[in-house]
Amino acid sequence: MSLGLSMHGATRETRSTCPYCGVGCGVIIESAGAQITGVRGDPDHPANFGRLCTKGSTLHLTATAAVTMQTRLLQPMRRAERGTAPAAITWDAALDTATAKFAQVIRDHGHDAVGFYISGQLLTEDYYVFNKLAKGLIGTNNIDTNSRLCMSSAVAGYKKTLGADAPPACYDDFNHAQCLFIVGSNTAWAHPILFRRIEDAKRANPAMKIVVVDPRRTDTCEIADLHLAIQPGTDVMLFHGLLHLMLREGWTRPDYIAAHTSGFDTLAARVRDCTPERVAQVCGIDARDLLETARLFATSAATLSLYCQGLNQSSSGTAKNATLINLHLATGQIGRPGAGPFSLTGQPNAMGGREVGGMANLLGAHRDLANPAHRAEVAALWGVADVPAAPGKTAVEMFQAAADGEVRALWIACTNPAQSMPDQATVRRALERCEFVVVQEAFATTATCAYADLLLPATTWGEKLGTVTNSERRISRVRQAVPAPGGARHDWSAVADFAQRLEAVLPPRSVTPLFPYALDAEAGAEAIWNEHRESTRGRDLDITGLSWPILDAQGPQQWPCPADTACGGNDNGNATALPAVRRQFGKARLYEDGVFPTPDGRARFYDVAYKPVAEAREPRYPLSLNTGRLRDQWHGMSRTGTLGRLFGHVPEPVVQMHPQDMVHRALRDGDLVQVASKRGAIVLPAQGSTDIGPGQSFIAMHWGEEALSGRSSAGERLAGVNTLSTPVFCPDSKQPELKHAAVQIAKAELPWSLLAVAWLPGDRVLAAHTALRALMPRFAFASCVPFGSGGALAGGASERSGLLFRAADTEAASPELLAEIEALLGLAAPETLRYIDARRGQHRAARLVRSDTDPQEARLDTFLLGGDTRAEAWLKPLLQDQLPAQAFGRQLLRPGVTAPVPMQARGKVVCSCFGVTETAIQLHLPRCTGADRERLAALQGELQCGTNCGSCLPELQRMLHATPAAAAAPEVALS
Repeated sequence: MSLGLSMHGATRETRSTCPYCGVGCGVIIESAGAQITGVRGDPDHPANFGRLCTKGSTLHLTATAAVTMQTRLLQPMRRAERGTAPAAITWDAALDTATAKFAQVIRDHGHDAVGFYISGQLLTEDYYVFNKLAKGLIGTNNIDTNSRLCMSSAVAGYKKTLGADAPPACYDDFNHAQCLFIVGSNTAWAHPILFRRIEDAKRANPAMKIVVVDPRRTDTCEIADLHLAIQPGTDVMLFHGLLHLMLREGWTRPDYIAAHTSGFDTLAARVRDCTPERVAQVCGIDARDLLETARLFATSAATLSLYCQGLNQSSSGTAKNATLINLHLATGQIGRPGAGPFSLTGQPNAMGGREVGGMANLLGAHRDLANPAHRAEVAALWGVADVPAAPGKTAVEMFQAAADGEVRALWIACTNPAQSMPDQATVRRALERCEFVVVQEAFATTATCAYADLLLPATTWGEKLGTVTNSERRISRVRQAVPAPGGARHDWSAVADFAQRLEAVLPPRSVTPLFPYALDAEAGAEAIWNEHRESTRGRDLDITGLSWPILDAQGPQQWPCPADTACGGNDNGNATALPAVRRQFGKARLYEDGVFPTPDGRARFYDVAYKPVAEAREPRYPLSLNTGRLRDQWHGMSRTGTLGRLFGHVPEPVVQMHPQDMVHRALRDGDLVQVASKRGAIVLPAQGSTDIGPGQSFIAMHWGEEALSGRSSAGERLAGVNTLSTPVFCPDSKQPELKHAAVQIAKAELPWSLLAVAWLPGDRVLAAHTALRALMPRFAFASCVPFGSGGALAGGASERSGLLFRAADTEAASPELLAEIEALLGLAAPETLRYIDARRGQHRAARLVRSDTDPQEARLDTFLLGGDTRAEAWLKPLLQDQLPAQAFGRQLLRPGVTAPVPMQARGKVVCSCFGVTETAIQLHLPRCTGADRERLAALQGELQCGTNCGSCLPELQRMLHATPAAAAAPEVALS
């Protein structure tokens, strides 16, 4: 039996890979029949060794039958005309429709009138078939991916300096580094399992120094010896300033520079003017901290840099990446254990997409589209006459072209551009104007689905099969644990089926079929992977020494791994010939010999001038807006947003501001504000935070129209945080500056407010959420999010789910609208208590239900407050904490912020695994004595927080530091 499958009684166990971030954690999926019943970390997977974060450890709860029935797209759907509901059709009818429409557009308007926008969450096999369809069959390079939004600057940075898109480090380097330089990455939240490894390395080697560079004080900073809170977008100036000091102090490696690099003299001249005084002023940091950072980076025995979206999502993204790599080359901090520039991948298979060339400027196996020899190689591999030379449209360019009428048919797969793309006004105009939009998606609830003419149901985690590649170049198998529900199909299978049909009606491009894959079996995925493997022969990512059976029998493997070398398996695909003990194939670290994949074998220093952010702050837009991840959410929340407990840590959308800026605007926590940029505006609550500096603000990237919506005074729909973001992109990587926009923030004059909170049956929560989303644009501001009781580590019957709906407007909502909301939340019942004063715009309703455990007691099940919503302060915890409410009676309808009797709210959830709240932790902390490690152990022993996935550990450390240790009790002498 392969490593993929085992049986324990009636439970089937399948080894697979987590579908969230680029860490690439191994998971063991437990299933019974057609239902996923549990998940745990794979102790044998070299990425995580059994650990999972809050998102990964709750994957099975996002795959329940109730979630599937309420959120999944289960059959092909066609919309007869825009603005009407789609109707179910067969797969044959769907693909015939798509074939006819794409063929017609190509015939009437040319090959470049169609475009494909795909995703870093697709498998390598999916990516490969899409790329071959566009560039090989249709003859257009208009194929790009949402990885353009997260990793393209890292690709460009590696290629411009080291010569190839190959992260040279690996996860084991955490154990060898003496200095960690973390820049533009909240690793504690974005890559939690890697952060666990950093914590382990720090405990094992307390002498290791950690420097974190980030405008915000994030949870990652809790482990740092030094935090450089630079001004947004000043990274290039910082790196130039560090190199200036390294040169001044004699901390560079002239021998390494002379033997292995080129272009250093030009760069040295560039940084001559980047004095500590100038850099400190531009970056907003202390010159002494700059000097200490330069010393640690250059003189430590091994320095490892970790970086992510803070460098990538920028109009200077390539420059930021490349100038950081300059520091490694200048100090020889590369090509040995614990040293190197390590880009952390954002999505689970952004690396795999790059490997197969699934972007507008790339070809398979890290070939460049602009290189005629590379195009000829790929054409020969595919058996076509040529690969088109004209550059394809990248993500921002593609949607602009669709908005302008140039791209007339779009195929969108496994991504949600109506939430995630910058400048949402242009994106939505593109989707509305495009003649034909196909959306291939697992979830019917994404914002983009509303614009589709044709919806194609896809498999998702637990149902898919193929491979992915993580941040350390490690290829892992993704295995199918349960059958696909309804009519869902694997992405590669559906696309290959479409390609076969299209190939039959387009002028022939090849004498042999281009897509000869079995469409309904794993053999099809293996055949695609084998074709990709052959394309890598002789390339920097050569994987010809690997095989599908090796990956099945020996587990995840790293590239490069060419055949007939010490790295290669050379087993001719015969897994049975391998020893029973797992073998490691491939190469852990690159460039150990100082030879780089450039024409002369030398790495190249990148000389570039510092440029500020694309949108400078100005009197009309005086604040910088930063965006980033939440700990417990993933991207547009189509999956994590189905689970109420994952909203416990950050329950609702807010904009964080420095308290000084709030005072200047006469704002208090919870006040609704309008955040406006040059492209649009949104409304949401304000929250004071000293984690950001004056003049800055922060909104989590996840809040799209699925959770945050409304309408402007002109009646236009407001649609999430990317209404504000700029489409300006890096000229080299074409990656947009999602990390920064200039904004203004002012109090929103919306005097009438509404709050409705309800527990709902599990089979109704997500359907009610979808229905409430349709009502949100009828308010000037509205948000709707799930919540849950949480706390039960494995879920189960005790876990409850509910919805929180918040809205505001210039005047009271109509009785009819309030009645719709009440009905969706279960308030249209005889036992509901009500108080209505229409003249004053007051509308309050509450519903009690009998306790399951005590028939004499009742709990507050649902309430709605319209007009005066101050009672939220006690009604919300009364409901969410499931406190006894029988004695309150009609006092539940009273206005005001104070409860009729004293009550203690549980507070914000810190530990999602065990439902441990901030209040509980603060109550226990004063009783914990000793050093921080002993206090943490005592806290964990009492409450269990941080003992499962560990995602809350940085926040626990922050709370420990903020709370003085209790004095130990004096010893008493015994007579």
